[in-house]
Amino acid sequence: MTTPAPPLLVIGECVADIVRTDGAPDRVHPGGSPANLAYGVARLGRPAVLLTELGPDANGRLIRSHLESAGVVVRAAEVVRTPSAVVRLDGQGRPEYTFDIGWTLPPAELTAAPAAIHLGSIGAVTEPGAAAVLALVERWRDRAQVSYDPNVRPALMGERAEAVRRVERCVALSDLVKASDEDLAWLYPGEPAEAVAERWLTLGPAVVAVTLGAEGAFALTAGGRRERAAAVPVTVADTVGAGDSFMAAFLHARAAGTDLAGCLTEAVTAAALTVSRPGADPPSAAELAAALGDGTGVGPKA
Repeated sequence: MTTPAPPLLVIGECVADIVRTDGAPDRVHPGGSPANLAYGVARLGRPAVLLTELGPDANGRLIRSHLESAGVVVRAAEVVRTPSAVVRLDGQGRPEYTFDIGWTLPPAELTAAPAAIHLGSIGAVTEPGAAAVLALVERWRDRAQVSYDPNVRPALMGERAEAVRRVERCVALSDLVKASDEDLAWLYPGEPAEAVAERWLTLGPAVVAVTLGAEGAFALTAGGRRERAAAVPVTVADTVGAGDSFMAAFLHARAAGTDLAGCLTEAVTAAALTVSRPGADPPSAAELAAALGDGTGVGPKA
């Protein structure tokens, strides 16, 4: 019998994504990178707890219901209104965001010691709430595996040098880091993604994975191992939530003891399933297994 993976504590923002395309009515999707990650992990069968903020409004109720439908335990401090982002899609389904968001997470205590913690995006670097996030991670990092995804939002990152300092502090606290090539291009203009990943490894992580969009992904380890996975061909509906789905599947596979190459394969397949349908809609365990099993499970949702 396989021992189930311990619950994952995810800390970070929820965002109502208002998807806007020319000639079509607005569509509201539950979003926020950490929330998407918690949902994606739960869809794959791993228990997840999300420490976050939500407003007592329709968007807050929508997001909570969405997360709880997958089994995520939501621990939300109440704010005046749920953060939102207008997401405009270009002709290739790539999103551009305009945010209405704050992050004021108060100091929090945990009722049980976490075995694994994930942090990322706005919640990890935006004050005053980032202080509470980092305090929790620093308190528990010696007893919990820590993962981090910067999921850079340039409009919210402020001055670049300070943003790099904040991101690198989170990298140094983590065992596993995932970033996109676009994240790295904004943080370190002109530097090759692999060179940045190698430098991040010197800060402390055991693994750094980088997604490359249509070029797939690669991962490096502190022990010198290098793996690369090609992207899975797919008709793109939009790319919202693709990186979060990648990270959820990578974490799920790693917790199951899968080797690095297998983790990358599962992650790029999960990302392909997500981009094949609108919004941050990651695969279930059965969908991912089908796609991995015969290569035919990636396609538009019926």
